Amino acid sequence: MQAFFEVGGATPLSWLWPILAAPFVGSLLGVLIIRLPAGRNVGWARSECESCHRPLTSMELLPILSFVALRGRCRSCQAPIARFHIWIELAAILVAVSAVWAARDPAMIWANCVLGWTLLALAWIDFRHLLLPDALTLPLVLAGLAATLWLDPDAITSAASGALVGYLAFRAVEWAYRALRHRDGLGQGDAKLMAAAGAWVGLENLGLVILTAALFGIAAACLKFLIGRGRVRLHLHETQIPFGPWIALAAWFVRLYVS
Repeated sequence: MQAFFEVGGATPLSWLWPILAAPFVGSLLGVLIIRLPAGRNVGWARSECESCHRPLTSMELLPILSFVALRGRCRSCQAPIARFHIWIELAAILVAVSAVWAARDPAMIWANCVLGWTLLALAWIDFRHLLLPDALTLPLVLAGLAATLWLDPDAITSAASGALVGYLAFRAVEWAYRALRHRDGLGQGDAKLMAAAGAWVGLENLGLVILTAALFGIAAACLKFLIGRGRVRLHLHETQIPFGPWIALAAWFVRLYVS
């Protein structure tokens, strides 16, 4: 019976708590994704209906359950609740399940959850707004170094080197692109996110993150080009591909299954 509850070698509580916490974290991520790009207050402003602006009660803020109970509509004005909220909560659960499945040590599970949840928010924001906020990328760099010191102190040199090389490599690409094309290609946010990836996976795995992210990005660009074929003209803003989601996805998989 005990073996049934041991997922990847973890004890029952070590895998159960991150999964139970995940939808609540997802609810918080939804707030970050909406408010950070708009420059709105994240920490103190109360949650409210986006249509009638009525403050939400604690029962209306229960992840997933409140959406189902209210049938996806505001209790007061009956306006539809954006399905984005339930999707981000489900995605946060998926992150936790992936972290539990890949790790044995409870501390590693929680560290990987912190990484995965932050990458989820960054990927979602970049996909929507072509923006990677410093408020998330820079703490993620520090968190990667702190997690390395906590879980594997001998690897701190690799983590610090990975952060530095990841940042400088992408800044070099950015500078070269601007010099050749006279316009921005990669943003500084991409360089900071790559620094975070290096801090979490180490210098020896950084190349794999870059390669995997590049392949994902090329595939996305090709798909967007094929979808855009037949138009008379593609404008610059239509051809921009957010690279942050692919860095985030690559860093997540390399962290779980390689590093």
